[in-house]
Amino acid sequence: MSSHQPKTSTAFRRVAIAVAVLAGLGLAGYYYWPSLKSSPLLSGGSAPAKAGPGGPGGPEGRPVPVLTAAVSRRDVPIYLNALGTVQAFNTVTVRSQVDGELIEVLFREGQDVKAGDVLAQIDPRTYRAAYEQAQATRDKDQAQLDAARRDLARYIALGDRVTGQSVDTQRAQVRQLEATVRADEAAISSARVQLSHTVIAAPIDGRAGLRLVDRGNIVRASDTTGLVTLTQIQPIAVIFTLPQQNLAAINERIAQGNRLMVLATQSDGTGVIDAGELELVDNQIDQTTGTIKLKAVLPNAERRLWPGGFVTVRLLLTVRRAGLVVPLPAVQRGPEGPYVFRVTPEKTVEMRPVTVGAIESDQALIESGLEEGEVIVTDGVAKLKPGSKITLPEDRAKAKGDRVPAAAPAATPIPPAPSAPAAVPPAPAAEQSR
Repeated sequence: MSSHQPKTSTAFRRVAIAVAVLAGLGLAGYYYWPSLKSSPLLSGGSAPAKAGPGGPGGPEGRPVPVLTAAVSRRDVPIYLNALGTVQAFNTVTVRSQVDGELIEVLFREGQDVKAGDVLAQIDPRTYRAAYEQAQATRDKDQAQLDAARRDLARYIALGDRVTGQSVDTQRAQVRQLEATVRADEAAISSARVQLSHTVIAAPIDGRAGLRLVDRGNIVRASDTTGLVTLTQIQPIAVIFTLPQQNLAAINERIAQGNRLMVLATQSDGTGVIDAGELELVDNQIDQTTGTIKLKAVLPNAERRLWPGGFVTVRLLLTVRRAGLVVPLPAVQRGPEGPYVFRVTPEKTVEMRPVTVGAIESDQALIESGLEEGEVIVTDGVAKLKPGSKITLPEDRAKAKGDRVPAAAPAATPIPPAPSAPAAVPPAPAAEQSR
């Protein structure tokens, strides 16, 4: 009898473990079956995104949670946006106007200079000598002129004792010497100008670029490279283009005496870098692109704009007073154009076609299709279709508050399913005694 005892004990334990596992599965099914039964996949329904009339997004299904906003009025600025290129207001390549040796360079690369500041010096000795020579020639001719005038005065004083021909000849001599002196004065002026050109000064306010010629080099007036390039960046210019369709509106505003404001912003359209005014509308349209070129001038007081850079340009065309606006996310686009979902008093939605006049920031200017005070859906539109029922945040908060007392008894935590080893019952007393 003792030889059969191990086999009986092992079989009993196997049966006990199987019973415990089945009991655990039954307990889990008891707790989780209601939630699985209500799943749309097990109950024959479909996912919310493809819900039909009986689904969550349908008029006969559960209300769709949404956010709403009322159509309001406010002043809306109308901007024309474009990509602009920053250019220096003035750019000058400083060149020598005389030939000679560059004996001094008096600026630093990248230095800010004022108009009239001395930038470089050409060897002036040759030009100073020419100037002094011109003065000496003038003085010599002036002395001859003075002598000729005195002779003419004596001839005239002698009267009939001097022939008329002698007087006429002396008078012509005086006029000839007067012309010579005038030519000498012109030569002196030319020599003075040439001498002044040996001092090279800044023609404009600006910033010096790279030095193109070093001290000791021979420079010539015919050189095209120049000594340095100066760029004026305060103020600074921005060149941009707009479609030719905007030209009529721009010209109309200018004809009314308006100075159109221009904003230079970051590349993403946010963060104003500087503000200025429209300076120029080009005199012809580019036939290749159908665009018109415009130029704005900005003070650039903080030097945040730099020649050659790109900025987003916003030209303020006008301001629409008391325009109807809605949040931009509320506007959807369908096959027949833009539309919104309007909320009805019955807490359903209807599709309302609208005409969008402009988009500014996160607001859309509505030209037609809505009235002030109407309520539209701004969030949750993806699950809506005409006739869908909706629920608002205040409705959900109220419903949640009403369910709290009823849900209190169910707050008892669900006990965990027993594990198989813990469910093995103790061996019977008969087995223990054996």
